[in-house]
Amino acid sequence: MKLKTFLVGSSVLMFGVCIGLVVSLKMSAVTTAQSQSVKTAAIAAGSVNGFDMEDAVINVAETTGKAVVSITAEHITKVGGRQFTYRGPSGEQEELFRRFFDEFFGEMPEREYRQVGVGSGVIIDSQGFILTNQHVVAGADKLSVTLPDGRQFTAELKGQDARSDLAVIKINARNLPVAQLGDSDTLRIGQWVIAIGNPFGISVQNAEPTVTTGVVSALHRTLGRTLGRGRDYNDLIQTDAAINPGNSGGPLVNLKGEIIGINVAIFSTSGGYQGVGFAIPANSAKRIVGALLAGKKVQYGWLGVTIQELNDDMAGYFGLKDKLGVLVANVVKDGPAARSGIKASDVIVSFDGKPTADVKALLSIVGQAEVGRKVKVQLIRDKKPMTLEVEVGQRPDDVEGENIEQAPAAPAPNWRGIKAEDLSAQTMQRFEIQEKTAGVIVTEVETRSPADEAGILPGDIIVEVNRQPVGSMDDYRKITKSARGDVLVRTERGFFLVKESSQ
Repeated sequence: MKLKTFLVGSSVLMFGVCIGLVVSLKMSAVTTAQSQSVKTAAIAAGSVNGFDMEDAVINVAETTGKAVVSITAEHITKVGGRQFTYRGPSGEQEELFRRFFDEFFGEMPEREYRQVGVGSGVIIDSQGFILTNQHVVAGADKLSVTLPDGRQFTAELKGQDARSDLAVIKINARNLPVAQLGDSDTLRIGQWVIAIGNPFGISVQNAEPTVTTGVVSALHRTLGRTLGRGRDYNDLIQTDAAINPGNSGGPLVNLKGEIIGINVAIFSTSGGYQGVGFAIPANSAKRIVGALLAGKKVQYGWLGVTIQELNDDMAGYFGLKDKLGVLVANVVKDGPAARSGIKASDVIVSFDGKPTADVKALLSIVGQAEVGRKVKVQLIRDKKPMTLEVEVGQRPDDVEGENIEQAPAAPAPNWRGIKAEDLSAQTMQRFEIQEKTAGVIVTEVETRSPADEAGILPGDIIVEVNRQPVGSMDDYRKITKSARGDVLVRTERGFFLVKESSQ
């Protein structure tokens, strides 16, 4: 009986052991399979054209890197004679002193002062055409190019466009490596990119360019006029790949070695790398480069309006369901928009069949539109949709406004937090206004008042209240005295919705 019990117990134990081994083997197989799957996925995710991440960067450095050049721009300033200044009561005495020094010491020879700037560029054509930034070569008396193989050439400026900050220079050389412009519209945030260039002029002495890696940290960035130094820096690629002074004009490339941007600027509090750099998208550069290579002036489409974004209050005032549109703040006299019938307070929702959700979208679409072509503009006026046809104009280098003289008048009482008065010599000097114009100037805005909440600032010039023109303080008093409810105030900066005071 004991023997039978032992045999049964042993059988059960052996069966349990077998079951455990089977389960263990299956779990091990699953774990191995999962590990292999993750490893395979990781290799696939970090590989390009058969290369893993590290090899892809090396491959780009050894191929596209060969087409990246260092550019030295020399600026020569000539100073003639003795730089003599005498602060006396008359010009005659100054001339006497000048003659005295010339007679006893002789005339000073003309001297030259040489300033040297460095930047980067990339060869885009086997005939020696090099793409770079306009600010790298602007005003240079001599341009020199150093190739990664050590060869040096004198370069010729073939074309430049200050607005886009792009330029094309040319060297006479053979057997040149060439980099290809890629499709920047396919970029995604988080995508790996490589910046190649000549930071701090290092490559002038050591010909090989510097390679840094990072990711696309943001897309469609816009730099203001202050950061952009007056240039049109819109729709930029932002990257954390190290970009430093001297990298300007060099390419930002993908892991395939295709140019997807031209490095143009850094955002820094120290002047050096802090993880925020910007590049002009390759697709934006293609149209510019085509014109420059053909020796043509780059033309930009122009509508002739001042525009602003819509906020929720503005959208509700104009009867819109959402903020997808651009508000026309001002219309340039005799410009394309004025000739087509577009008016201030119109909301543009589509241009040439393309939606204009915000200011950036409209600026981009109009700027790339073909000059002279007639396009349809869909807009909302008085809460009703309408379509107008406009002939795209060529953006002028400068647009001047009218100068209308107005007699000064006494300040008006505080209206919804605004203190205003006519433009005078004193107020123009106080708010640094260069030209006198129609309207009244805001001198004070009460804190937490309806005007303050709307965004009106001291120095704003009010030209309309509730779509009625304000040419002087008399107009302003009459209109504001009878104004009720939410009031639309138009300034030279744009429209503001000033709500009725709750006090």
